Amino acid sequence: MTIHFIGAGPGAPDLITLRGRDLIAASPVCLYAGSLVPKEILAHCPKDARIINTAAMSLEDLGTEFSRAHQAGEDVARLHSGDLSIWSAMGEQIRLLKSLGIPFTVTPGVPSFAAAAAALGAELTLPEIAQSVVLTRTSGRASSMPESENLEAFAKTGAVLAIHLSIHTLDEVVTTLTPHYGADCPAAIVYRASWPDQQIIGGTLATLAEQFSESPVERTALILVGKTLGAEGFRNSSLYDADYQRRFRTPGWRGTE
Repeated sequence: MTIHFIGAGPGAPDLITLRGRDLIAASPVCLYAGSLVPKEILAHCPKDARIINTAAMSLEDLGTEFSRAHQAGEDVARLHSGDLSIWSAMGEQIRLLKSLGIPFTVTPGVPSFAAAAAALGAELTLPEIAQSVVLTRTSGRASSMPESENLEAFAKTGAVLAIHLSIHTLDEVVTTLTPHYGADCPAAIVYRASWPDQQIIGGTLATLAEQFSESPVERTALILVGKTLGAEGFRNSSLYDADYQRRFRTPGWRGTE
């Protein structure tokens, strides 16, 4: 048997990968994060699957379920929201599985920052404006931030910031970033990206806090800050320039056979 960690995507049930869907359909046990994973995804579970909402479970409780499935020889679909590579608490579960000698796989999912950018219709990296995206957060109850990882340090790079799990510190975020990006820097809050009740608050660092106070939301909201948001006067990339030579083109290529 195998524990299959699966990134269930940002919310829309059709934003799960085909591999993830097929692993769910083949697993007689499904453990899912009930507060964040849409129940529509559970429709892929086998008819008689053992389905457990892990929202109230501890790591020890998860270990008990993993061990039970291991002894029964049953594959487990372990569903997390978004992608598993960031803020998923998968690392501690994998460490536990290794100590128990239970095999596992990892299937990536669509991350929330990508869904938020899609909702805004934005490419986060544009030529000569920004070529880096920083995924970060502010300190919270679950975990504090390392001293060297702070918004001011990231802001000095000019990179686009995708700030997770921090809507409760919006005023602090705006105050910290404004001296580095300028009050007119585009900024947005995307609440529950890709869900039916998705909301977008778009403005600048100067207006974002006031706009948010008019339509406050909690949790599952991502803050995006960067000069590429809504930018128009940027240089085209060389990728599709007719005179840009790369190995897939022959000299003089102009899009004809």
